[in-house]
Amino acid sequence: MWVFYLISLPLTLGMVILTLRYFAGPDVPRYVYITVGYTWFCSISIIILVPADIWTTIIGHENSVISFFWSWSYWSTFLLTWLVAPLIQGYEDAGDFTMMERLKTSIHVNLIFYFIVGSIGLFGLILLFTLRKKRTGTVLGLAMGCSNTFGLVTGAFLLGFALSEIPKSIWRNADWTTRQKVLSHKIAKMAVKLDNAHQDLSNAIVVAQATSKQMSKRDPLRPYMNVIDNMLVQMFSEDPLFKPQGGRLGDNDMEYDTDEKSMATLRRHLRGAREEYYRYKSEYMTYVLEALELEDTIKNYERRKATGWKFVSSFRPERTGTLGTFLDTIELIWRCMMRKHLEKLLAIILGCMSVAILLAEATLLPSGLDLSLFSILINSVGQQEMLVQVFAFVPLMYMCICTYYSLFKVGMLMFYSLTPRQTSSVNLLMICSMVARYAPPISYNFLNLISLGKKKQTIFEKKMGNIDDAVPFFGENFNKIYPLIMVVYTLLVASNFFDRIISFFGNWKMFKFQTEADDLDGFDSSGLLILQKERTWIEQGRKVGEAVIPLARNFKDSGMDLEIASNGTDRNAVEMKATSSLHENDSSEARRYSGHREAISTKYAAIREQSRNTDNMKPVEDAEASLLDASNSQASKIAGGPSSSLASKWANMKSGFQTLKTNIGAKKFLPLRQVEDTKPVPHVSSPESLDDIFQRLKRPNSEEGIDVDI
Repeated sequence: MWVFYLISLPLTLGMVILTLRYFAGPDVPRYVYITVGYTWFCSISIIILVPADIWTTIIGHENSVISFFWSWSYWSTFLLTWLVAPLIQGYEDAGDFTMMERLKTSIHVNLIFYFIVGSIGLFGLILLFTLRKKRTGTVLGLAMGCSNTFGLVTGAFLLGFALSEIPKSIWRNADWTTRQKVLSHKIAKMAVKLDNAHQDLSNAIVVAQATSKQMSKRDPLRPYMNVIDNMLVQMFSEDPLFKPQGGRLGDNDMEYDTDEKSMATLRRHLRGAREEYYRYKSEYMTYVLEALELEDTIKNYERRKATGWKFVSSFRPERTGTLGTFLDTIELIWRCMMRKHLEKLLAIILGCMSVAILLAEATLLPSGLDLSLFSILINSVGQQEMLVQVFAFVPLMYMCICTYYSLFKVGMLMFYSLTPRQTSSVNLLMICSMVARYAPPISYNFLNLISLGKKKQTIFEKKMGNIDDAVPFFGENFNKIYPLIMVVYTLLVASNFFDRIISFFGNWKMFKFQTEADDLDGFDSSGLLILQKERTWIEQGRKVGEAVIPLARNFKDSGMDLEIASNGTDRNAVEMKATSSLHENDSSEARRYSGHREAISTKYAAIREQSRNTDNMKPVEDAEASLLDASNSQASKIAGGPSSSLASKWANMKSGFQTLKTNIGAKKFLPLRQVEDTKPVPHVSSPESLDDIFQRLKRPNSEEGIDVDI
């Protein structure tokens, strides 16, 4: 037992530290690091304790050390997830300027949360004492069983979704062309989100600087404003390449200087906009780099004989020396030959493990029938300690990965985000609460799948209490009934039953859970175009994402008009597709998009020329207050704010987009929304995003007179 611990605990600690350093943003304070790291370590320690607990139960020796570790791990995670983490999370999210005020704000925000939890706990205690005569076990054990009922039920659905989704996702992404399609969609979506986040941050900066300018030095709120000004100075000094564009002042944006709470709101809003921008930028860079590496992989596979079986990267310096040639060969063999086959093999193995888990869950209800593969393996190895612990640890870890995979997927859509090197303190604390909340229920669920004998009970089960006693409404054998619901749910997910129902009722699509399978309807032309521009910028010596903001300005400056630059795109924009020798069908699909672009380029040549002439004759004044005019601002000096010529170019570009949209709408070439631009509105994106433009170019309405063969 101790050999397993000597191996697993250091690995667990190292994994927690590396994971935390990989995801944590640059502004995460040390006490958040310690809190999140300790919570993750305690949660994983619970998972490590399960194999040791099973072993001691098999040999019939109750270990007091394991009992102590169970109590320590469980109550540590319990206090952290229900008390410590929410308080620190509210403290980090508050925008107040003093420690006491931030703490008061955190307590005030969490009062509702504690009131709900306390009400549920009080109801549980009343129910517990009411039914105590009919139940066995200690009050503490029953209370622990009640506290994990929610985790067991919701965790079953989280587990069921990922048992189907993870193997399918790995199998799909092993195919190069499929992964390219997914990445083209992700790049297009993330580029638009990044553009909107950039404008939101610009709006927040404009409001902060305008508020600072109108506030006198003798104003009682000036010290708080100085803190916000220093925050801007630090932001520009850390990222000199950031150039705010499109900032606007709304009707209520100058009301932040009324009292201390309003200044705290301004500070919190500015910090949130900054975190969102850099989060989207990190995700955008990740997708672009993956797509570029995938292009290089395909090219190297096609030219492997010409290059002498050496991997040649288009955006990385060439390795030199004998060792460099050897590493290039190893990289080519791994990326072009082995990786996709190993990924498919992994998908098959995980699929088999998912089937084994579902079979074990489905056969819990019939008494005397043990079809659990894990139970059979553990009982077959008998007294071999290491094999028992390995056979218990591997499937338990897979169940944890599946549950947390679904948890992150659902949470990232609604509550939080997990982005490499850009995850904020608030998001880290919320994630660590979720991880700690589901670790005991997952362990309890796995122990239900292991049959150690009718009279044998693990230390964990003794301490947790019998879940049948905790849920009296469903009668006995509740822990054997709820897994059946999870099995049925998993089968429905695997057969795409819910997607078909939602697709049948078209107005239900807003409730659809988005997965990578939704991005397999061909290449996204806007994503291909953005990727082409990134490759061009890399060849010019720039970094990924350095010149992408604002997207509209960069495309305008480089001559990439709405016709999608037919001369250059025909040759390079569809580099991301596989060649005909490997994927003939997908190549024809990409050529179809290219032909679509050529037809649109011809159609809109006259409109484009008219738009440029109109833009030169009648420039439109941009009625927005932005950092371009803030020449006296300290933050603008440090950041090297944009010049007046750039401001004029930005205004002319926006005027050109608006004029072009009006002309096209008047001639009924494309179905455009009529948007009245009467006055500046805060937190509004550009009049028409690139995503809208490319979507209309990709899917024109035949009723409006566009005759393009697709």
